[in-house]
This record gives sequence, structure tokens and C-alpha cells, in this order.
Amino acid sequence: MELLDIVEHEKKEMMPESYKNRSVEEMEERVRDIKEKFGSRLYIPGHHYQKDEVIQFSDVTGDSLQLAQAAAENKDAEYIVFCGVHFMAETADMLTSEHQKVLLPDMRAGCSMADMADINQTDRAWDKLQALFGDTILPLTYVNSTAAIKAFVGKNGGATVTSSNAKKMLEWAFTQKERILFLPDQHLGRNTAYDIGIPLEEMAIWNPLSNELEYEGNVEDVKVILWKGHCSVHENFTVKNIENIRKTKPDMKIIVHPECSREVVSLSDYAGSTKYIIETIEAAESGTQWAIGTEMNLVNRIIQQHPEKNIVSLNPFMCPCLTMNRIDLPHLVWTLEGLERGELSNQIVVSEEITKDAVLALERMLAYV
Repeated sequence: MELLDIVEHEKKEMMPESYKNRSVEEMEERVRDIKEKFGSRLYIPGHHYQKDEVIQFSDVTGDSLQLAQAAAENKDAEYIVFCGVHFMAETADMLTSEHQKVLLPDMRAGCSMADMADINQTDRAWDKLQALFGDTILPLTYVNSTAAIKAFVGKNGGATVTSSNAKKMLEWAFTQKERILFLPDQHLGRNTAYDIGIPLEEMAIWNPLSNELEYEGNVEDVKVILWKGHCSVHENFTVKNIENIRKTKPDMKIIVHPECSREVVSLSDYAGSTKYIIETIEAAESGTQWAIGTEMNLVNRIIQQHPEKNIVSLNPFMCPCLTMNRIDLPHLVWTLEGLERGELSNQIVVSEEITKDAVLALERMLAYV
């Protein structure tokens, strides 16, 4: 399955340089005017990791699960301008109606984790794993994956998962098969499997570069096969970060995302999805102290929203995610002004073949949440 099979047409269009010279005030006014002009025909989902300059115009803000559900439920909008990343826009296109058009303001907006599992690697891995374990494996994929990977999972009886529902989906998966292949984030897979009682000794790693299973012991004991992928942001939260907080601010609670390493999660006070982190901080008492281990745009937004609490990033030198952080105000304005002229810039169109199988994986997940 080649990349060209994934989309029927997808041409990267570049924003004219002139947009970078426009004032913030002018651009914000243009967004407001165009949103008012289009009304319910225009829908702007915004992921939590996006810049405030675009989040302020989002019709819905959420994590991957919330935006997937919002895309599936929205039947009215003619144009969906997705302030997120490529895999999220693909999901929106697959879950929405044929008359709805999904646009991604900047085609460079992506996820390095999703790029760590391509379909050719996955097909090769599946052949070897089937030879090794027989028909005992069910594939699951984090929604941070390409449409082709979702289709592979759907075709083979599996489902997508998010950090919100990974535990529930992993428990479901073990009612279907003896073993699980978890793509593409090893840390979410390991932390979730551990939480449902799978010992670390029964987890192996699949290395897509060497096309080999990394495991010491009897392979018959393997219950979970973790794809060797990771989030470059969350992997930068370390045990040393936690030790520093414990030493300098012993009353501070530490809450992290399950894309962090097992060592970091095990030493934290709380771990959970983006939604879980937001809701935990919101429910915390005034004056409480928190160190948050997740993406900096979100951490900064939480800090601004809760001045009554002492909140810091677990890693004070952390930067926003460079790939998930691409959508900015100029690109949003450019896309909306194109719509105003009847032009569709950077439309995401997933092929019918890929959509059919990928939607199976998505629907299996949505049926359980």
C-alpha cells in the first residue's frame, strides 16, 4: 500500500509571504468577518496543542478523542478548517459526510510519532509476527497514526485508541486475541498494559528499522508487542526532572501524560490524557501546586487559566511541539480568505479504499467510549 493510495489528491499549497506582513489586528478582524459570513457552513476544530492565536477562533477545542467525536457528529458544516495536524484532518475527512470538505491550513503540521510507523514497515512486521505467533495477535493503533495504519488495523480486526480510552480498548482487545500489537507509541502502550496488569516481562518491542522483535526470554510469554515509536515532546520529561521537583518543591504534585516513559509515569503522582490533566487541574483546590508533564502551549494555557494555583512545566526547558504547532494566524487567514474566493487550499481527501477499513477501526473505538 503506497502513500499515493492514501489520498485521492493532495497538493501542498504554500501561503504567500505577504500574509506574514499583515498586522495581528487586521488578521483577527478578517477571521471574525469570514466566520460571521459563513456561519454554520464553516467549522473550526482546534487541538489543545495549538497556539492561542488560533484557538481563540475554534468552534470546538479538545484532544484527539473529543475532536474525532465532534467531526463524526457534525453533519452541517460545508467546510471544516482543522487547526491540528495531518492525521487529525484525515480522521475528520473519514468520519464526515461526502459533501463536507476538510482543509488543513499548513500541510507541514504533523506528528513525528505518527511518522514512525509507515504502512510498508507495518506490512513487513505483520508478516514476520504472523509467522512467529500465528493468528494470535490483534493490532491496536493510537489515533496519532496515518490513515493507512488505521486501515491496516481495521482490516485486521483491531481498533484505534486515544490516551483517554487506551485502557478500555486494551481490555477489549484481550477479549479478542491472546496478544496485542500496539502502534506507534511504545510508551502509551507500555503504561496502559502495565495498568491493566500485564507485567513488563511480558512486553516485547518491535523495531521497524531492523524488522526484528526485541525480547529476551521465551517468546511464547509475550502478551504485548510495542512498536518502537515515541513522542519527541513527552520523551523529554525525565526522572531527573521529577527528582528536581521533589527536592526543591516537595509539596508540589506531578501530573504527566502517558506518552511519557514508564519510569517518569511511575514516579509521578498522576498520569492521564490531555483531558484528564485539564480536568484534574480545574478540580484542584486554590493554592495547590502542580508540575505538568505535557506540551508547552497547553501548559502555558493552563497556567493562564488558573492564576490561583502554582503551576509549572515539569521540564522548565521544554519547547512547544514543533510539528503539532504549525498552524498560526496567517495560515488560518489565508485558508479562510481562499474559501471566501471559492478556493480550497490544502484539502485532505482520503481514498475510499483506505477510508472503508480505517473507519472500521475508528468505529470500534467510538462504540466503546
